[in-house]
Amino acid sequence: MSKIVLLHGAWHNGQCWNAVSSLLEKEGYEVEALTLPGNGPEDSKDVTYEDYVAYVASSLNAQKEKVIVVGHSSAGHIMQMAIPLAKDKVEKIIFNNAWILPHGKSQFDFVPDDIKSAMREMAVQRGDGAIPIDPRFVRGMLATMATDEQFNALMNILVTQPLVIMETPVYTRDFEKLDIPMVLLYCTKDMSVPPNAFLEMFKSLGDHPVVEVECDHEGLFTNPEAYTKGLLECIRL
Repeated sequence: MSKIVLLHGAWHNGQCWNAVSSLLEKEGYEVEALTLPGNGPEDSKDVTYEDYVAYVASSLNAQKEKVIVVGHSSAGHIMQMAIPLAKDKVEKIIFNNAWILPHGKSQFDFVPDDIKSAMREMAVQRGDGAIPIDPRFVRGMLATMATDEQFNALMNILVTQPLVIMETPVYTRDFEKLDIPMVLLYCTKDMSVPPNAFLEMFKSLGDHPVVEVECDHEGLFTNPEAYTKGLLECIRL
């Protein structure tokens, strides 16, 4: 069985994958959940987008065999930058409601101005260039299907997010040249973006398979059983 490398999005870290990792391991898979620089509990927020790319590429290049890479949310565009630097170590790419960006664009290019301004102001007020996590945003947009217990557990894991993940334009030309199988694990109950936005982003890459699961944006945490079932289908395609 191929090893699976899990990559989180903004405000998250490797702990968010714990339940999914356990379920995958029960199926016989080896799993590694990465934590981006700046998102560990004690990490400095003084990081660059290049730090993200270098860390992911280095982690992939260090693998003994080819791996399956799964990326959630903002990990999408980091994968677009990092995987071309480690393409010989990647067997399959699975995007999960991920931000897949056009060449030369940043995630903030697709975020309403009022939200961008608020995030930038919060980062300035903190003084470390990081965006705090707003419980109302998590409950109202991300973890909309979470129980109170799940919501509280998720809030205990999430961390402040270096703003660079949102503001940095990406170079995607090398990613566009890749000949690696891609699949979308599509959480159909996601309220964090307009309907079908993540589906359309994925379709911009070409005609690739889509597996649907009835989960919110945080399906990996709020419904790990259904999420993992869909992920296994993606892996076995």
